[in-house]
Amino acid sequence: MTNPVLLVEDELFIALDVQATIEAAGFEVEGPCMTLVEAQAAVARHGAAFAAAVLDVRLADGTVFPAADQLHAAGVPLIFHSGHADDEALRERYPQAMVCPKPSAPAALSEAIRRSAAANGSDTEQHAAG
Repeated sequence: MTNPVLLVEDELFIALDVQATIEAAGFEVEGPCMTLVEAQAAVARHGAAFAAAVLDVRLADGTVFPAADQLHAAGVPLIFHSGHADDEALRERYPQAMVCPKPSAPAALSEAIRRSAAANGSDTEQHAAG
């Protein structure tokens, strides 16, 4: 059993679509977390036990950065999936993070998740066919 992928997205239909993409890639999903408060609660519950995290930047109750900082410090690979992100600023703050702007093709997002999970040492053999 691999660690789940944390999904933080406040737009319901996008969250459901991204959740389906993550599951089709062969991973379980923690979330979707729709607020920063929910995201931080998930991080508190699971710590670094995530294969990766797919994060929207702007949430209903603020930006995702406090949770992203916790995940980054714990070594969880970050994938920013946002239409309101400054790529340069994200890459400066989180040099190892991947940025998949909205809208992203499901195949591109799946590949980013697989690569992040592999870099994190998650068992990805079972995900190769996904």
